[in-house]
Amino acid sequence: MKPIRLLSGMMTVGFWTLASRVLGVIREVVILALIGPGPVLDAFVAAFRLPNMFRRFFAEGAFNAAFVPMFSKRLEAGEDPLAFARDALSGLATVLLILSALAMVFMPALVVATAGGFIGDERFDLTVAYGRICFPYIFLISLAALFSGALNAGGHFAAAAAAPVFLNITVVLAMLAGHLMGGEVVLWLVWAVPVAGIIQLALVWIAAERAGLKVRPGRPVWNDEMKTLVRVAVPAALAGGVMQINLLVGQQVASQFDKAVGWLYAADRLYQLPLGVVGIAVGIVLLPDLSRRLKAGDDAGGRDAFSRAGEYALALTVPASVALVVIPLPLVSVLFERGATGADDSAAIAVAVAIYGLGLPAFVLQKVLQPLFFARENTKAPFRYAVVSMVVNAAAAIGLAPVLGWIAPAIATSAAAWSMVWLLARGSRDMGEVARFDSRFRARIWRIVLASVLMGGVLWGTQLLVGPFLAREGWRYLALLVLILVGMAAYGALGQMLGAFRLRDFANAFRRKRAS
Repeated sequence: MKPIRLLSGMMTVGFWTLASRVLGVIREVVILALIGPGPVLDAFVAAFRLPNMFRRFFAEGAFNAAFVPMFSKRLEAGEDPLAFARDALSGLATVLLILSALAMVFMPALVVATAGGFIGDERFDLTVAYGRICFPYIFLISLAALFSGALNAGGHFAAAAAAPVFLNITVVLAMLAGHLMGGEVVLWLVWAVPVAGIIQLALVWIAAERAGLKVRPGRPVWNDEMKTLVRVAVPAALAGGVMQINLLVGQQVASQFDKAVGWLYAADRLYQLPLGVVGIAVGIVLLPDLSRRLKAGDDAGGRDAFSRAGEYALALTVPASVALVVIPLPLVSVLFERGATGADDSAAIAVAVAIYGLGLPAFVLQKVLQPLFFARENTKAPFRYAVVSMVVNAAAAIGLAPVLGWIAPAIATSAAAWSMVWLLARGSRDMGEVARFDSRFRARIWRIVLASVLMGGVLWGTQLLVGPFLAREGWRYLALLVLILVGMAAYGALGQMLGAFRLRDFANAFRRKRAS
């Protein structure tokens, strides 16, 4: 078995995901500056969430959980993986074409189901119009996910991780072009979405060809392999659907409050930055690695991969979580407060960022724990756990809204994430030692938490010192940069001193990545 270098792979995926998330923040900066919180932004967010909802349902849910382990095991055993990928591609494309056609016809019903608070005002018609333009993105990006899964299974992570960068580049360039040409910026934004999907699909398809994974579409077939794929994929898709229901419940609650959809969307983009860089990188690299090790009977290697994934993930995530809780307002005000976005908007977004920050380690731990189930082609248990988390989310969002108002969905999201982690950890007990963190992880985790808390104290003190400069137009960016660099330096020094991690582990992985 050609090994997948876990840390090196995580760094590759993390680098490109970081680039994508940074560009995503820039995208939100441009959106908030040129469009701003209000009915038009609410309509775009609701419309753009529709293809993304189904993308997570089909691509990141069903195909990440079902296709990648099955393709990885066939690749490891030499059991004609390309024929399997061809049949999966053909079947997926057929389902997506039917889904897209139905969605275009019944778009008003989809808007009612996902943003009922828009009924009776201008946001409803805008969302229907924008949704019909955006929705074909689901067809393009789900096919791209299949090629990305094949690349990841073969240990080729760069192209698949780089593809999302082009969505943000395309969208930002389109908005700037629309603004400079005096056009309606939101229309340029909406039309850029399917164009970006074409670019992303082309990139990973070409990369797969160059990697020797020549997958061609063919006539859809219904054979034993496709039956197994569907059997494994359906619970995963339902689990993905449950997670999307969580988002929709939050959107339904937020749609009852003015500007709340836009505020939560902006806050979501900030916490998605560390989540994407760490959590998604871990999930993408760990799943094919565990699948191939289980196929080869390497339980010791599987436990080491699982433990290192959890260790590296928390070493990077816990300090990010503390930072989001301690300094949310400086982050939000410097990044988003300009143009159509004012100080009141920044204050509201910052509250949501802090609450999402409390749930960030849970979101990442889900990415570490779920591969334990998916690598064994067990998607039913995660589905059951997702249903429980859906109930927690709905009860908290709907129950707290009359008391706490628009912020209730953010609280519900973090609470549901921690309930999901507890269920996944509890459900993995019967998997043996391979599903238990090793002694090195247990020795380091409390040191990671302590270093992060102490770093939070340093950040708080530094914020008081640079606070006056954060409010000055010519100094705000430099002041925020100083704040971030001080936090990083403090965590690095404290982590090394307390033994939370060894910087040479990351340096060695970086050298191996460059050498390869």
